[in-house]
Amino acid sequence: MKYYLVAGEASGDLHGANLMKALKDQDPAASFRYFGGDKMKAEGGTLVKNYEEMAFMGFTEVLLNLRTIMKNLKTCKEDIRGHAPDVLILIDYFGFNAKIAAFAKTEGIKVFYYISPKVWAWNQKRVLNIKKIVDKMFCILPFEVDFYREWGMEVDYVGNPLLDEKAAFVPNANFRQQNDLGDAELIALLPGSRKQEIERLLPVMLSIMDSFPDYQFIIAGAPSFPVMYYQQFIGAKNVKLVFGQTYDLLEVSTAAVVASGTATLETALFKVPQVVVYKGGAISIAIARALVKIKFISLVNLIMNREIVTELIQNECNTINITDGLIGLVAGPKRIKMMENYMDLAILMGEPGASARTAALILKYLN
Repeated sequence: MKYYLVAGEASGDLHGANLMKALKDQDPAASFRYFGGDKMKAEGGTLVKNYEEMAFMGFTEVLLNLRTIMKNLKTCKEDIRGHAPDVLILIDYFGFNAKIAAFAKTEGIKVFYYISPKVWAWNQKRVLNIKKIVDKMFCILPFEVDFYREWGMEVDYVGNPLLDEKAAFVPNANFRQQNDLGDAELIALLPGSRKQEIERLLPVMLSIMDSFPDYQFIIAGAPSFPVMYYQQFIGAKNVKLVFGQTYDLLEVSTAAVVASGTATLETALFKVPQVVVYKGGAISIAIARALVKIKFISLVNLIMNREIVTELIQNECNTINITDGLIGLVAGPKRIKMMENYMDLAILMGEPGASARTAALILKYLN
């Protein structure tokens, strides 16, 4: 079958690649076109547009880049029409993908959505539109099934694809040696993959280093940015920088400071105690606070429906608060408690196999 996938950010590229691999295993005749990234490209098919040209963060950034977004929408629609896929598979990234889904329905193309948009966070009535433009929804968070059911929509819970990634991960035994890390305990800094969040979060992350002189700090760099980009923030500080080795870093880290997003759940699955941070544009945050209906911003707390990890947002995301939050996580009762909570999270998340289960359901519904 002919599959067309649309992923608009790094996490979507990762999950899209895993789904493509699972589809190839179950459908030897599978062919792919997609908006995605390097991970999807490695699975074959045709990359039409790289997500790096599409990842805009927050309300303000979207408005400032509206012309580019409209151009990308036009390109996507024309390409879908020109290649008439058997199914369109949309991966998160709702603002863009909702418009593509509506277009595909007018073209008579089946629309499947993998990884639910966060409609449970704000403007929940968007589910009514989703019911019109999406044929099947595959969810990766346990609480989403009940949420959609309350709105009269039955969805499939397939488990979380991050469990697949972690299960397939083989630690690099030479990670410390190859990165000249020595024997000191490590504190990982995960400032995100978007330019806006890196520039807002990395400086304040680095500002806590003086309070932890016995620890080696190491940044998980986004592959789309060169070393020199990070060097402007690092300066003369004794901090290491690695690319494409985030799981190896988490495997050996004592604690972490993590930008809100998928990385918070990955960090928890590796059982690394963490402080979650977020800073957005002033206008974006003001709008979000007026609209968002959830108690937490991190996936860890959302899934558990209680505070497991500390969340520091906007002005709370400062040197003093991050330092205070991290001190209790490198040793002591707070660290032990977070580890216990991570065990509860692992039980709730279930077993690996999300990509294979989703691929099987896609083929079942198409046939």
